Amino acid sequence: MYEVSAEVSSLSVKANPKLTESLRNSPFMRACRRESVPFTPIWLMRQAGRYMSEYREVRARTTFLQLCKTPSLAAEVTVTAAERLGVDAAIIFADILLILEPMGINLEFAHGGGPVIHNPVRATADVDRLREIEDVGALDFVCEAVQLTRGCLPDDLPLIGFSGAPFTLASYLAEGGGSKNYVYTKTLMYNDGGAWHAMMSLISRALVKYLNAQIEAGAQAVQLFDSWVGCLSVDDYREFVLPHTRSVIQNITPGVPVIHFGTGTGTLLELMREAGGDVIGLDWRVRLDEGWRRVGHDRAVMGNLDPIVLFANQDQLRLQAKRILQQAEARPGHIFNLGHGILPETPVENVIALVEMVHEMSAR
Repeated sequence: MYEVSAEVSSLSVKANPKLTESLRNSPFMRACRRESVPFTPIWLMRQAGRYMSEYREVRARTTFLQLCKTPSLAAEVTVTAAERLGVDAAIIFADILLILEPMGINLEFAHGGGPVIHNPVRATADVDRLREIEDVGALDFVCEAVQLTRGCLPDDLPLIGFSGAPFTLASYLAEGGGSKNYVYTKTLMYNDGGAWHAMMSLISRALVKYLNAQIEAGAQAVQLFDSWVGCLSVDDYREFVLPHTRSVIQNITPGVPVIHFGTGTGTLLELMREAGGDVIGLDWRVRLDEGWRRVGHDRAVMGNLDPIVLFANQDQLRLQAKRILQQAEARPGHIFNLGHGILPETPVENVIALVEMVHEMSAR
């Protein structure tokens, strides 16, 4: 166990804070409710990551999984990133796959590679051995990190909790790791719909408990990451995914904004709206104005700069950010973000510049 930094540990921790007036009126929370804001709020997926030297220093002392499971370290990298970038929301440092371990999954984060599942789920018998998560006590380290982080953040800076969405988690279970074609996922889905829906239901029940526990610990909003769902057709999404994602979102603590995000979802936006979410995430493959029209202006949207634009010069960065802001037309309910996470090689000075540009160009 490593001690949280002196700067962080010197701050008092406030357990299970209510939604204070300063948090409720923060630009991020107002945008989630489609209310007027003094400027477009911005936060960035994977804003605590390897592109930042402070994060690399922490990672040099521990493994990725141990970092996730050490609340003081998770709080430290969360708070450091939010403060250095000047963003309008923090997101707890964790990983979407952590919830799979209590289900009986042997998960490893290989050195220099991605996650590996050593006992994948590819048949009815595999689904039958998955454990029901009756409570999320095995994930207390995430809730402790949320609680510690909430106590360390400024009183008016919201904290986002998160999880993977049912389909993306089920796909990891079937594939055993990353995939290009999702052969094992779709084979199970098509060949044994009963086993597929049983697995998705089990995952969904666990996610409700997990996300609500993060809210109880101090998160002001939660996000569902459906990073792999863009591999599906419209019909397959409707049959095999929509009911389960909708079940999760409908059972989140009332009044807490839910961000529903996916990548490659240009054909699925109307169905994502149907599945639910106060804020629908858009990636860079669809124009923000078109995506918002399809989602409906009675929902907020988040997005949607291509993460690779952060490698461009700052004149081009400003041009691309301005284009998105113009497409939003200052309509209440736009939260600026990337279309996916920050890449490890990204110049940190460009990330900071983007935050400043969005605040400057969108000032009302």
